[in-house]
Amino acid sequence: MKREKFIKYSTKVISSEEQLIKSAEFYDFYSKRRSIREFSDKHFERKIIENIIAAAGTAPSGANKQPWRFVVIDDPKIKYEIRTAAEEEEKRNYESRFPAEWKEDLEPFGTDWHKNFIEIAPYIIVVFKIDYELIAGKIKKNYYVNESVGIAVGFLLAAIHNAGLCALTHTPSPMSFLRTILNRPKNETPFLLIPIGLPAENATVPNISRKQLSEIINFNREET
Repeated sequence: MKREKFIKYSTKVISSEEQLIKSAEFYDFYSKRRSIREFSDKHFERKIIENIIAAAGTAPSGANKQPWRFVVIDDPKIKYEIRTAAEEEEKRNYESRFPAEWKEDLEPFGTDWHKNFIEIAPYIIVVFKIDYELIAGKIKKNYYVNESVGIAVGFLLAAIHNAGLCALTHTPSPMSFLRTILNRPKNETPFLLIPIGLPAENATVPNISRKQLSEIINFNREET
């Protein structure tokens, strides 16, 4: 591999004390992030959405293929069309597709097939994964697409929270209607629908808790 294809990596080096403080502050801030379903319809600057998506686009990806597309919707007519199609699929899910165990697990969240937040939130981002590229009529493979897009969505959600906004990760199933409504090419597959906005004045969230650190971490050896 030719080294001239590389550039020097540059970053600010901080002390161990600063690392500890910054990591604790980061956790404290993001531990307050919650998914909400009750949005205000108050609009905010489009530039904020652009900054958020730009941050998501810095995520690592397989062979740096960056196999993602973020389609932003604020047109009321399109949001209505998306809501109608999503509710049609979700109604079928709740009435016949979801097994009893799945519906039981959903009970603490108070969800049903009604998805009014799709119309109320000022912006909707539909994340598409790009399964392959079409360049000069030839198919160019992308690698680790699901993993790459999943990481980018994590960056996206962090950027949304950092901007003082709220979001919901919604996965209507099946989601193929999103490609049709948004007129996306066949190499793009819907991955996630994310309404973004401020919380409604009296918004509530389920009274649930996250796992304790001891339940999600494991070191291969004890600290000495």
